[in-house]
Amino acid sequence: MVTKFFLRPNSVPLTVVSPTHLFLFPKPLLSKFTISSLFSTATQAIIPNPKALPYGPSLLKGKIPFQYSQQQQQQEQYCQSQFGIKLLNVDKQSQDDDKQEDHNDGDNIMDEEKFTRVFDIAALRLPAKDCFALESRLRGHLLNWPRIRNIARVPGDEVEEELVPFLGATQNGNTDEEGNFDALNRRIYGRAEGDGEELSPVLYRERLAKEFNSRGFVKFRNLAKISRPPRKKRKGGEGEETMKERNKRKGRDEFYMVEVVEEDGGEDWKGLLGDEFKGRSKWRGSTRLLLLDESYADKGVEDLPQAIKVALKESMRENSTSTFELIRCKLILFYDYWQMNEVLEGLLPQGMIVPSAFETIGHIAHLNLRDEHLPYKNLIAKVVLDKNKPKIQTVVNKIDAIHNDYRTMQLEVLAGNCSLVTMVVENGLRFQVDLAKVYWNSRLATERQRLLNGFTRSDVVCDVFSGVGPIALSAAKIVKRVYANDLNPHAVDYLERNSVLNKLERKIKVFNMDGRRFINAVFSSEKAQTITQVVMNLPNDASEYLDVFRGIFKDNHKKREFTLPMIHVYGFSKARDPEFDFHERIRIALTEVAVDVEMRRVRLVAPGKWMLCASFRLPESVAFANTMLSK
Repeated sequence: MVTKFFLRPNSVPLTVVSPTHLFLFPKPLLSKFTISSLFSTATQAIIPNPKALPYGPSLLKGKIPFQYSQQQQQQEQYCQSQFGIKLLNVDKQSQDDDKQEDHNDGDNIMDEEKFTRVFDIAALRLPAKDCFALESRLRGHLLNWPRIRNIARVPGDEVEEELVPFLGATQNGNTDEEGNFDALNRRIYGRAEGDGEELSPVLYRERLAKEFNSRGFVKFRNLAKISRPPRKKRKGGEGEETMKERNKRKGRDEFYMVEVVEEDGGEDWKGLLGDEFKGRSKWRGSTRLLLLDESYADKGVEDLPQAIKVALKESMRENSTSTFELIRCKLILFYDYWQMNEVLEGLLPQGMIVPSAFETIGHIAHLNLRDEHLPYKNLIAKVVLDKNKPKIQTVVNKIDAIHNDYRTMQLEVLAGNCSLVTMVVENGLRFQVDLAKVYWNSRLATERQRLLNGFTRSDVVCDVFSGVGPIALSAAKIVKRVYANDLNPHAVDYLERNSVLNKLERKIKVFNMDGRRFINAVFSSEKAQTITQVVMNLPNDASEYLDVFRGIFKDNHKKREFTLPMIHVYGFSKARDPEFDFHERIRIALTEVAVDVEMRRVRLVAPGKWMLCASFRLPESVAFANTMLSK
């Protein structure tokens, strides 16, 4: 570990310290602090120059509140007072080693307070009724940070509109309309200052009744409620905020907070805005804060752009009672504000790739973490869960490749509840899925939709490897009939459940057998002549099943009037020319050279590994061959 020291003038020479140079420190210092505590003081990362960072909030720009504990502050103050030493630098490798050691534990817990940042900003305080008009005029000079409102409330100054007329206008601290305050006190308390003894409730109500009869109902809106019990308001009534709306409003701004630090005096405004500006006045009614751009944080009134001054002058001409104050604020951004990528960049060691992409399957987030991410897997899962609530409730990681015949994945639950049973909605259909027993890939939703767009109402579809039915059930909404098969009995069980769930059980027939046997069984029956589309979505080895189509119609040589089916087969290829490689495998499986294939790249599943879809009409020379290969 290497630590640099910045020295005051007339102090000891500049020294570079390592554990082998501890003899340079006096014995009192070494006796007071251990080696680990001494160097732990120098583990605060240097914050880069904020001007070098891009515009907007950043974990590297803001200040960290409570950065040091009390003991660390004492140690730093002792070193600085005794030797003029300020510990600033950090050895990045040792910091990463500390992170590695902390996160190797499977039960590590992340401290969310470490992601709290404080930003110094300036704001204009003005009456609430003027804030929206000025916001549109000053749009280019406001903060305009993502998910941060340019208008903030001032804590403790909310005043109901009905009470504003009674507060009166003020000038130089003296009240102009003291009678309004007396009227307000008489209305609320039954007496004002100088009215003498307080009336009894009976006499006070009788007095109000007389005034009501003589002066009218407008001034005494609540008189009719004096002798009546309060009526319970209906839930969700007009003008009443529902509990759902209240909770939504409460949680909307909980990821940041604005605190007023310092208020400007007001004399500078008088010189800039003219003599009609009455200086710092007592506020009448509710006020708001217009958060100014971060570049104005350390500027005074005179340094503000001319556009802001012109907009304020125009607002004063329209309303002579307008008042403004330039105040200093602290914008506090909490852990919930930062995006998932920003938090992970702060957690993971420098230079490590941030795992930002994951597959969403219902309420489950499916990660494919690299080996370098595994020591931090629990922290990564917690961040993914926190930043995607409430949609994501479980985070899993695939711990091994798919090797079994049922295509099920070995998954490890990293965060959230342990249930792998979820509900997926695709193409307007609902699918129940248990990832521990069946296979599902949400990333193929676009490809499935492209395939379905080629089906018509007169088609009959044969899905050889259907799984839980994403293609089979979606096709059942369009085509005449669907025959679906899968080797996995759990997938067949969920396929039958999903067909009933989506009310498509009458248009689909389900089979549970090997793909080769299923093709032989279906095409050997009377259904063979009606089948127009065959889907073989088993990319790992679907092309190996194509040999079963050789001679599939050899017994129907007299009935060639029906249309041969269209076959859609999927496969993987790592070749330089994946289309040519997959086309060659299809021709070898069919033992046919002349096969007109329409090839399409579906997605890049891994570096250099493509998933492809080959669509072709079954050649007559293959379908009516005299010999049929079998395995």
